[in-house]
Amino acid sequence: MLELVLGDRTRVPLVHEVTIGRAPGNTVQLDDPAVSRRQARIVVSGEDGTAVVEDAGSSFGTWVDGRRLDGRHRLTDGSRIRMGNHELVVERRRSDDEAGRTIVVEAGATPGGRFGEAPLPRPGYALKRLDVSEGDARWVLRDLTSDRYLRMSDADAQLFELLDGRRTVPELLRESKRLQGPVGRVRLVRLLAELADRGLLAGVASDAPSKEGRPGRIRRLASSQRTWTGAGAFVERLYDRGARLLFTRPGLTAIAVLVVAGLVAFPYLVVGRYGTPFVVAQKVGIGALVFLVGRFAVAAVHETAHGLAMQSFGRRVGNAGIKLVFGFPYVFVDTSEAWFEPRRRRIAISAAGPIADLSMGALFALCCLALPAGTGRDIFFQLAFAAYLGAFFNLNPLVERDGYQILSDLLREQGLRPRARAQLARRLSGQAGPDDSRLLTRYAAFGLVWSAVAAGFAVALSLRYESRLAELAPSPVVWACMSVVWVALFLPVAATVLGPLWSRRRLT
Repeated sequence: MLELVLGDRTRVPLVHEVTIGRAPGNTVQLDDPAVSRRQARIVVSGEDGTAVVEDAGSSFGTWVDGRRLDGRHRLTDGSRIRMGNHELVVERRRSDDEAGRTIVVEAGATPGGRFGEAPLPRPGYALKRLDVSEGDARWVLRDLTSDRYLRMSDADAQLFELLDGRRTVPELLRESKRLQGPVGRVRLVRLLAELADRGLLAGVASDAPSKEGRPGRIRRLASSQRTWTGAGAFVERLYDRGARLLFTRPGLTAIAVLVVAGLVAFPYLVVGRYGTPFVVAQKVGIGALVFLVGRFAVAAVHETAHGLAMQSFGRRVGNAGIKLVFGFPYVFVDTSEAWFEPRRRRIAISAAGPIADLSMGALFALCCLALPAGTGRDIFFQLAFAAYLGAFFNLNPLVERDGYQILSDLLREQGLRPRARAQLARRLSGQAGPDDSRLLTRYAAFGLVWSAVAAGFAVALSLRYESRLAELAPSPVVWACMSVVWVALFLPVAATVLGPLWSRRRLT
């Protein structure tokens, strides 16, 4: 069944005949001088439920999906009817297990209400219910200003609907208890606190850092960025002009074959000593420069792949840009809209970047394999090394990159990393609880092992350059510098383990 959703979220079922106008007696009465006394009529067929709308001779006309009505027009899920200053949306009634349509309240809307009197969400948010397969926290609330998100359960969403600016806090507490029992009051207080922390309640300032004011010198040195607001349009054009073929079955098959070929070719290049990382034409400096330039180019392709994957699911990227962190450039693309998609699609969007890294690495490795020994082959080896290193880093499930997002979605565990680290610290400090999760313990233990192995690999790799570095500086200086780097590599592992163990020793 189709429903007509009014501006205040009132829902009118479309059955038989629905009249819209300013005069009393209409099914939907709109108090607007720009709306005629009898503006439009919606007729629903009793056989198949087809709904059609027609203008009823209004003075200023009726518009459907941006076009003025001339005769009858069939209504479908998502149709938008505009008359005067009102926009009405047609939606299909969905079951509780289905994903819902995204509800967007623009930032320019009148907020009304005050936190201390009658709590009301601050305008400037989007709310969407995901499919039941998402688990308990299937509601996504997005702050359109700061792009921060809040996941909510069905129970939280039920309480969120009560925040209409007409109920005081005591009334909300009584209603939440009536709906959900004593736990409803606790859940309501927690929800209000989380909304207030994110600045999503009218009359409550956000705790997010202000975008106004000039940052300090150290902060500008540590991190600065340049944003490109036209990224969405660029990705859309790129998708329409051929990139969409990559998401067809033949395109995905070709990518899979390329990735497999590269995973065979690159180890062969490494074992065959066809190249040495960061060395081109027997020079470390030139090799490092080629690596950095190649890494930046691969990162740009990586982020573009995320955007194209978003576009394939009908989502548009917000913006893109370049971020400088202590002088090192990083490319980024805003894919926050992915949170409004089902879990399977979120995984696909997250995986698009690493797949692009692996594809680029395979392409460079095959070119390196085809070239004779020389500078050209050295350059392609550096490019392949940069691409595969990027894929390894982005698939690492222990840092909050693509691999971490994929694992969190697969396990249905939001906030996996901080929760696992907190639980590991409790267990090492002798404060393990009966409700500790085995999954979080295994993830934390795997993280420690992974970090130790990665640090050991970096140490072994650095030893290959000792002789070359000794040509540039005295041997004691080289060993001292390398020792400092080694300590820095193992310091995170030591801090994770030694801190809680020291606390445990003090308690005993």
